[in-house]
Amino acid sequence: MKNELPDTPEGLSRRNFLRLGGMTAVGLSLQQQLHAQPPKSKAASMIGIQFAPVNPRIGMIGVGGRGTSLLKNLLAADARILAICDVVREKAEFAQALVVKAGQKSPELYTKGDHDFESLAGRDDLDLVIIATPWDWHVQMAVAAMTHGKHAAVEVPAATSLEDCWKLVDTSEHTRRHCMMLENCCYGYNETLILRMVHEGLFGDLLYGEGAYLHDLREELFSDKGEGLWRRTVHTQRNGNLYPTHGLGPVANYMGIQRGDRFDYLVSMSTPQRGLDEYRKAHVPRSDPRWSERYITGDLNTSLIKTANGLTVTLKNETVNPHPYSRVNVIAGTKGVFADYPPRIYFDGQAGDEAWAGIDSWKEHQHPLWKREGEIAQKLGGHGGMDYLMLYRLLQCMREGLVPDMDVYDAAAWSAPGPLSVLSVAQGSAPMKFPDFTRGKWHERSASQIATQT
Repeated sequence: MKNELPDTPEGLSRRNFLRLGGMTAVGLSLQQQLHAQPPKSKAASMIGIQFAPVNPRIGMIGVGGRGTSLLKNLLAADARILAICDVVREKAEFAQALVVKAGQKSPELYTKGDHDFESLAGRDDLDLVIIATPWDWHVQMAVAAMTHGKHAAVEVPAATSLEDCWKLVDTSEHTRRHCMMLENCCYGYNETLILRMVHEGLFGDLLYGEGAYLHDLREELFSDKGEGLWRRTVHTQRNGNLYPTHGLGPVANYMGIQRGDRFDYLVSMSTPQRGLDEYRKAHVPRSDPRWSERYITGDLNTSLIKTANGLTVTLKNETVNPHPYSRVNVIAGTKGVFADYPPRIYFDGQAGDEAWAGIDSWKEHQHPLWKREGEIAQKLGGHGGMDYLMLYRLLQCMREGLVPDMDVYDAAAWSAPGPLSVLSVAQGSAPMKFPDFTRGKWHERSASQIATQT
């Protein structure tokens, strides 16, 4: 016998609720599927497109904490900074002084409101615009830079919606300008070492990977300066993985994503939200306006990604509870497995029975970039040196006319788990198809540029 709802007002209300809920789920699914289909484009792919050789003239948009850190590393790599934009004039002036102290001509400042970045982008004497602003500004700033003939390098995540991911791809293809996401974790010592070992076949046929961003940011999120001014707000807007790229980028490089494989679909789930409420209760007076905020992002989001070749990726995000910092950083194959935090490795047949071993004995596979520039990178700091190496390499690619290590297709694919996880969580962990941002060209290269650089 069917479990019928009674024809009472309560039953009719419940039936209508289920019907409308089903329609909403179908609508979301159809919308998501639409975004998964490659839109038509007459522009050629940017895969494998080299920079025109140039010692880049750089404009910077956003010189708060992150932007200033990037600027210091750029100056250490002898980058030329011609223009600086920030809505806070004091921050722009501080950055300007750093450039002058480095022996360069004083860069022009753009501080006349939220959209003065458009004036910077419209200059005719810049080759590259670096963007280190709150997430919701990334896409329109990158699009402005490319539309005005500049390459764009944007902080993570590059975009927070599938529509904006496509906007970056389409603009890059139509303007013939690169858009690169500044995913510094792809240049860490361990990440580049393991990437070389993967590329050399030491792990055998790859099977699965894990990446994460586990970082206690509660104090920063409730700060009255810096990222505390905007980043907490996102927790009132979306329930999913808000920050996927640090853990995902290195694993995508290991697996050759968009270089012989691609992300196919994702399922996602979130725990209840507790951490921000608990922190607010303990640290924020009841009279504070922040008590009117309602946080909806689950404390831990876990997503599973299946690739076209059948590999799996576990991706996690947790920033609002006590937890030691970790990006997890796992890659496993038929011959062995590596896991980070702390770094450890196990290969078939190694001494010590089934015990993990350290990675020091594998230093012969150290990346050439770390061999040449690792000492200065570590002296400068910047997340253990990876910031400097990322920017040094970007400048090298532009100066020598090389293909960029990371392109707009990586920026889009690595950012996409953000909006896809939100859709999946909202639909009871339903599978969400990944868009093919390469429009079928993911077979045209075989490995990350980082793996093969000499």
